[in-house]
Amino acid sequence: MCFKRFLGRTLAALFLSLGLLLTGLPAAHAEIKVGLSDWPGWVAWYVAEQQGYFKKYGADVKLVWFANYTDSISALSAGQLDANSQTWSDTLAPLAKGIPLKVVLVNDNSAGNDALMVGPNIKRFADLKGKTIALEEFSVSHFLLVTALHKNGMSLKDVKVVNLAAGDAAAAFLSGRVDAAVVWNPWVNKIQISGKGHALFTSKEIPGLIPDLLVAQEKSLVAHRKDFIGMIKAWYDTEKFIREQPGVAAKIMAKVVSMPPEEYRVFLSGTKFFDQNGNLQAFGPASDPTSLLGVAPTIAKFLLENKLMEGKVDYAKGLDGSLVKEVARR
Repeated sequence: MCFKRFLGRTLAALFLSLGLLLTGLPAAHAEIKVGLSDWPGWVAWYVAEQQGYFKKYGADVKLVWFANYTDSISALSAGQLDANSQTWSDTLAPLAKGIPLKVVLVNDNSAGNDALMVGPNIKRFADLKGKTIALEEFSVSHFLLVTALHKNGMSLKDVKVVNLAAGDAAAAFLSGRVDAAVVWNPWVNKIQISGKGHALFTSKEIPGLIPDLLVAQEKSLVAHRKDFIGMIKAWYDTEKFIREQPGVAAKIMAKVVSMPPEEYRVFLSGTKFFDQNGNLQAFGPASDPTSLLGVAPTIAKFLLENKLMEGKVDYAKGLDGSLVKEVARR
């Protein structure tokens, strides 16, 4: 299972898509095509589909599965989808290129599914100085480490980073070849169960910084606003269903990604699914450090420093909180 929410990763494919000329969406169709890939907050759309929530709220939606997350970003940027499930970080680069996208919903925040795992001898950040840390470069793991070190008065200069895919990073840590690893579930859970490591820092400690979203083509949003309104209502029912019936929800979601339901439950506890109030706050002012506007400068700084984005972004222009607010008024 590959829970990758890249921060601009696989640049060649992404930049190729950003360079494509937008010729508009295909001829008018009755349904909106929504891309999604392997992450709990996005796989949850299948709960909405199977529970009949789209139909309940008059949303004509076709879910389009992408085994490769980066391909879904490219498809949205090229106008091949009406909307896509992607991160705020992976939306900033297209916005900087002038792609007309709008964030309309926050599905979730990572709240423990990403973590800096260390051995029993490392009890505080000062113990990490000079130590070797395995992670997937330019991924959420990289961003998590940079943020964690900064919050504790350190930087990447204080540690030695080894670039490995998440599964390989976990294996290197478990075999003792590195002192620490930044990974996401299921590897976080596997390391904890092994007894060989514990979390020194997790995504739960940086609320708002790893948001997973529903991002729409601007012209599709105008043409199919009713369907998107229905999707938002369906999402709120889905969040409630997951909260009240996690076992049933895990069974539905696990089947999509071919996992045993009991193993999938760990992903639910590490994911903060956003309800209506959470969304209203997320679309709030930049003065709220956990809002989309509040976290955008921090994310953009990371992207620019690692040459994952070119140019400046008008963050507010990439957000459309009017749908969330409209649903809340009803």
